[in-house]
Order: sequence, then C-alpha cells, then structure tokens
Amino acid sequence: MVMLTPIYMSLNGYCRYEKDKNGTGNGVAFRQHSQESFEQAPMYVAVLTYLGFGIVTLFGYFRDFLRAVGLEKCHLAQERQEQKDFVPLYQDFENFYTRNLYMRVRDNWNRPICSLPGPVFDLMERVSDDYNWTFRLTGKTIHDVINMGSYNYLGFAENNADFLKTVADTACQYGVGVCSTRQEIGNLSIHEELEQLVANFIGVESSMVFGMGFATNSMNIPALVGKGCLILSDELNHTSLILGARLSGATIRVFKHNNMHSLEKMLREAICTGQPRTHRPWRKILIMVEGIFSMEGSVVRLPEVIALKKKYKAYLYLDEAHSIGAVGSTGRGVTELFGVNPADVDVMMGTFTKSFGAAGGYIAGKKELVDYLRSRSHSAVYAPSMSPPVAEQIIRAMKCIMGHDGSTEGIRRIQQLAENTKYFRARLKEMGFIIYGNDSSPVVPILLYMPGKVVAFSRAMLERRIGVVVVGFPATPITEARARFCVSAAHTRAMLDQVLHHLDEVGNALCLKFSRRKYSPRPELFDETDFELDTADVTQDTYTTQC
Repeated sequence: MVMLTPIYMSLNGYCRYEKDKNGTGNGVAFRQHSQESFEQAPMYVAVLTYLGFGIVTLFGYFRDFLRAVGLEKCHLAQERQEQKDFVPLYQDFENFYTRNLYMRVRDNWNRPICSLPGPVFDLMERVSDDYNWTFRLTGKTIHDVINMGSYNYLGFAENNADFLKTVADTACQYGVGVCSTRQEIGNLSIHEELEQLVANFIGVESSMVFGMGFATNSMNIPALVGKGCLILSDELNHTSLILGARLSGATIRVFKHNNMHSLEKMLREAICTGQPRTHRPWRKILIMVEGIFSMEGSVVRLPEVIALKKKYKAYLYLDEAHSIGAVGSTGRGVTELFGVNPADVDVMMGTFTKSFGAAGGYIAGKKELVDYLRSRSHSAVYAPSMSPPVAEQIIRAMKCIMGHDGSTEGIRRIQQLAENTKYFRARLKEMGFIIYGNDSSPVVPILLYMPGKVVAFSRAMLERRIGVVVVGFPATPITEARARFCVSAAHTRAMLDQVLHHLDEVGNALCLKFSRRKYSPRPELFDETDFELDTADVTQDTYTTQC
C-alpha cells in the first residue's frame, strides 16, 4: 500500500506529493516534471486583440453588403433561386468567418510540400490572383525550409534506405493494402506481432491497433460508454475525444484544464446526486484526459488524476497521442514520466502518427478490455486493417526505441529530443516570448494574440525559410492565437539556433515579446524547495491520499 502525502495545495488545484515513510511514492518525479507556464498577456494586448477582430468583423459585414447589392463577386457556394423556399444548405452567418476572415489569410495554411517532411523540406511556391480564393503554382520550389510544425518527435519520418529495408521487404511480401477488416481475412501475422510488441512496450496485458489515429478515439469511446454513463472531459481535450464522447450518447461534463479542484467537485457531485431527474447511480464514470495537450503543450497531472479516480471509483481514459515516445526516460509516455504504474490507467490510447513516423493508433490495457473491443468497436469491425508496411514501420521504430535492434539509437533520439526541448524553451523564455506548457513538452506554443500579427508572423518566417504552424480562433480562444512549434530529435543545434535567431528578429520587428517575467540564464541554480511557499498558495491542512 502506497501513501502519498500532499505537502501543499495551490489555489488552482495542483498538489505536490511526497513519499510516505511506509511506501515508495512518485513525488520526486512529480515535482521535477510539473513545471508549467501559462503567463497572462498585458491588458492592452487583450484590448487590441478584441479591437482587431472587431474592425475585421465590421469590414466583413460591409463586404457582405457589397456582395448583396452586386458590387462584389461572391465566390462561395450559394443556393439556387428555385431553392429559396427550401431549408438552406449553407448558413450565411456560419460562413461569415470563412468568407471574410479566413479567406484573407488562407495562404498561411495547406501549403504544398514536395519532399520528405523531415527536419527540413521543400515547398512548392504558389500565388493568388483573387485574394486567396484560388491559388496557382509558379513552378518554383522553396528549398531547405526548416520544419518546425510536424509531429516528427523522434525523427522516424525518414527515407534512409538502410533503416527502411524491412519496411520495403514487408511491402514486397504483403503488398500495401489488406482490403479487408480484421474480423474477416485482414488479420495478418504482422498485426499480431505489432500488438504484442505494443503491450510489452507500454507494460500492459494486451493491446489492439487501428489504421487511423482519429478513429481510435472517436470509434472506441462509444463502445466503452453509453446512455446512463458520465464522461468527465478536460476542457482542452482533442476533437477526436470530444467527437467520441458525443457519439457515445453519454452525459458529458467538462472540468477546467488540469484543475484537480474542478475535477473532484464534479466527481463528488456525480456520486452524490446521480443521474438527472431519476438520481440513479451512474453506470460508469469515465475521466478523459490527454498525456500532452496538443495545443497548450501542458502535461496531465497524472498522479493526482489517478488518486481521484481511485478515491471515487471512476475509470480513466488516457490519450497519449503526443506523449508516447516523446517523454519519459525510455519513451514510454507520461506514466513513465511520473513513475506511475500503467495498470492504474484503465484505458491507454496512443497514436503512431507522431513519434513513430507512421499512421494509426492503439488501445491498450487489460486483456478483458481489448477482447471486448475486438467485437464491439466500430473501428475494429468495419474499418480495413492497418497497411502491412505501416505496421512494419511501427515495429521497426518501436524496436529501435526499446533497443531490440541491438543499438542505442532509440535512447539517443529520446535524449536528444529532451535536450532540444529544454534548450528551445529556455531560449524562448530568455528572449521574452510568452510560451505555454510543460518544460518537458516538445509542443511549444508561442502566443501571438492579435490576428494581424499571426498572419505577419507566418509570412515573415516563411520568407526566412522557417516553416511554422499558426493557429487562431475558433481553434483557440479568441485572445490566444499562437504559433505552435514542435521540436524534433532530428533538429540539430545549428537548426534550432537559426530558428531562434530569426524568431528574435521577427519578434522584435512585430513586437511579439510580451512576457513581463525575468528568467535566470542558469535556472539550475534555482530550487523552489529552498524557499518558503507563499501563504496565498498554501492551505494549512495537509492530508493523506491513499493510492
């Protein structure tokens, strides 16, 4: 029996655990990997952001008026005149944002790449003659653009012939498509080999693989919960989790991001009041969280979530799409990062599209869970099975990480990713950018805020041959538009220094350095345990949580 004692509870619901005298805890690991930053922008930035959206919206309504009177051509699809009495297929107001805001900046997305999307790639140049409604290729190629947007965390998206020999051999042996489901004649020996390897890698009894990462969530969650069940979902969960929850028919309640006070309050209310109207007990209560949140770069407070899950007899669904392979000393995700037993997580989900340079996803856990999903999951029963060369690519990458190929290349890449992540985040903080997320997360969002600066930033970086991903409303809150950088083990220090140099220039030119914090050039000299905690962040009572 392990006893974890919180030494304080902060106002945002985050606990810090120490090891009890009678057991072995994970408090040290938790303290080391719980450093997260969510600095708020100055008030004037928020005001200017709202003002910018307001001005663009007013111009949008004016342009809609010009289209209505025939002074400006409308390029979007519209109902025919004879269908004016029908229920409209195209909601005019819902398309307002696309017509008047997105179209003005559409050149910053969907850029055509014509090479391997490794640490650098080649980009096909395109221009628009009608303000981004259509594009035409110029025939020119922009070479050696540094890729800071792909989820190629361990650099396995590669075309080295020596590394890919087994993948090529598998394509020759099995072909590239199975053309059947696993339930029929699409169950190949390579699929079973992969599933056993995944289970061994994660440290659970069994696993099941799927051909699409998004469908792994959206098609399996409805098989696990349904009417009469309750889903407690983090407010920043991925769309695939949200879609799966909605398709399930279960009741959904959203708790504040990584806030244990909010989660425990909802768990307590669910236990005390039960279902609406009837007040019958919930059939199941499922907590859904991500390992690394893909837009914030934050890491789930896994030890605390598990403690609450056990306390209130709930189930835990952990999406490790961005964390498996990317964090932990041997790449085994957030369970390894915090020293948590994988058996404490009821449903472990992950994808192969990021750290493994392939496609698809997996569900792992107890054998009873996996056997149940084999016959109940829509993704298992109706979807074609995973392509054999893709399965071999995952096996190749996973064996490399585990050291089963007789080399230390996998561990080297994991260590390189951790080193690159720490270096890149520290330099950005020193420059004065506001960045979100955990210090261990290779997902690094830089806050840009204003819509005009988002567009200018993306275009300025491309001019300097840096490929970045920018994200704005409605994918983020309206005042938190950002550029999302993804660090890779394939990035050399020279590449990162080049990116940082251009970021410094663009940040100064566009006035993007909003941070008001001062960071030490030698943070290793600072240890928060050397100082007394602020009494505003501490409750007087300490208590013991039994895990």
